[in-house]
Amino acid sequence: MRTILFLLINFGALYVGALLMGGSPADNNWYMALNKAPWTPPGWVFGFAWTTIMILYSIYLSRVFKSLAKERLKLAVVLFLAQWFFNVCWNPIFFVHHALVLGCVFILSLFTVLIIFHRKFSKIKSVESIFLLPYLGWLMVAFSLNLYVFLRN
Repeated sequence: MRTILFLLINFGALYVGALLMGGSPADNNWYMALNKAPWTPPGWVFGFAWTTIMILYSIYLSRVFKSLAKERLKLAVVLFLAQWFFNVCWNPIFFVHHALVLGCVFILSLFTVLIIFHRKFSKIKSVESIFLLPYLGWLMVAFSLNLYVFLRN
């Protein structure tokens, strides 16, 4: 049940982010005209990556939250909500406002919150760590793409 709740919340974040950016990147004239990094994946990869990431992240969260003592729950929720905020807000920052530096800051903030969450609430060599790795890896790719656009446009 906990995993389903996190799936709903995490996929909700993707949905809200898409609403705030006004649709798909393919429909965004500004984005389509950008000088993008040579390693920018094809559009379908983004949907596949985020679907996979949110499924694995939901499993990760379910396992971590299951093991938390009540006194640690508040901090875990605050960090989770911070992650949700940075994830959702990046879309309009980048695609609507074209704030490339702020986009980089949000990706780094999201990455940092995930690392803090992981260090505070799960053992570094735990099995659930594997479920967080795709999210962290994708954020590194996203940061490199965002930074490239900033430096080249």
